[in-house]
Amino acid sequence: MLLPQVEQSITDLSLFRNVVKLVGFAPFKSGLAALENINNISEGIVSEHLKLFLDSSSHEFTKDSILGVADPKLGASITETLNIKCDHLNAVPEIIRGIRYHFHHFVKGFTSEDSITAQKGLGHSYSRAKVKFNVNRVDNMIIQSITLLDQLDKDINTFSMRIREWYSYHFPELAKIVPENYMYARVAQVLQNRKELTDDKISALEEVVMDDAKAKMIVNAAKSSMGMDINVTDLMNVQQFAKRVIALVDYRKKMSRYLTSKMEGVAPNLASLIGDQVGARLIAHAGSLTNLAKVPASTVQILGAEKALFRALKSRGKANTPKYGLLFHSTFIGRAGTKNRGRIARFLANKCSIASRIDCFTETPLKVFGEKLRQQVEDRLVYFTTGKEPKKNVDVMREALEETAHMLATMEKEKKEKKKKRKSKVLENGQENGHIENGEAEVDTSLQKKKKKKKSKHVDE
Repeated sequence: MLLPQVEQSITDLSLFRNVVKLVGFAPFKSGLAALENINNISEGIVSEHLKLFLDSSSHEFTKDSILGVADPKLGASITETLNIKCDHLNAVPEIIRGIRYHFHHFVKGFTSEDSITAQKGLGHSYSRAKVKFNVNRVDNMIIQSITLLDQLDKDINTFSMRIREWYSYHFPELAKIVPENYMYARVAQVLQNRKELTDDKISALEEVVMDDAKAKMIVNAAKSSMGMDINVTDLMNVQQFAKRVIALVDYRKKMSRYLTSKMEGVAPNLASLIGDQVGARLIAHAGSLTNLAKVPASTVQILGAEKALFRALKSRGKANTPKYGLLFHSTFIGRAGTKNRGRIARFLANKCSIASRIDCFTETPLKVFGEKLRQQVEDRLVYFTTGKEPKKNVDVMREALEETAHMLATMEKEKKEKKKKRKSKVLENGQENGHIENGEAEVDTSLQKKKKKKKSKHVDE
């Protein structure tokens, strides 16, 4: 198959016609039918259209004949359902490639342009149909939000350093009194020119600092500061920049809240185990929650430490391999002793892989497993320090399964009760309307009876 003569025979139409001849062709009736069939092929399901086509072409098959199939899953399902031998190896891929290349020559009234447009349309519809996901469980938003949070942290730190240097020309003593970046920007926005302190500014400063002693220190330092005087235009620029830094910090708080809400919907067990930000970083580094679920625990342990790992592998044992990567940001690693950090990192990576798989493959993810896994890590920390034996994993998982089953049952009961309430409300409304209609009908019938009586009296008279 690697010979150039084979490739030439496939690309040359006259040579290829000697090898292949068209026996049967069944076009799809519509684009929807084509999409259904290609979805079935990708999942390895034999559709009714394919069954009919193979049955109609069965007179061409003999006992020794083999059906060439591009997809191995489809070939296996064809052999199971129709008892036809299928093959996807050897010469089959090259023959299928030649059929695709010369297909418009085999079918009358079908051009290469039609083939390209049909392939484009089917490819677009197939890719659109493949993107079947729950909007509430999209991990792409988590990846973007955690990367944005990291970028915001860097920007806030650099901007805070810039405003400290800029405002320190006018008031250098403020940096020691207010070490926090966000608080410093707010104080600089309130103080403005230190020589123009009024009672309103002092009261606003006390509200910002939330400490009377610190506010007095700032006021006293402002009165006896050794900083230079500041221009009006320079002060305006400093104030605008301080406002921008404060807005960035407020936006970062909103983004962190958004990340926690998204992690609760997408990966609640992973978030309850190691926290929202560390879990989101693991998902972002793996590429998606599905990729993280596929990765083994040994890889989860060193995610984020690839450079150190390859450096250690290049040195051939001279440097130690890394014990942890992104998991170092978890509180468990910091709380463990220096000797036990590698152990707890391995244990935590194991639990993270379990939590990610539960979050990825369950329809209604709950926090129960994450909380139980977190408790297991806590017990393992206690075991390393005191020697107290933790619970067995089998018992913990059994408890978690029982709790999840109970929670799911209660959720189903609540849904049923809500449906019953809705139905009862609808029935009550319908009965009220029915009573009104019946009342109107009774009134109408009574009026008709009176009219009939009057008519009968007139007739008698």
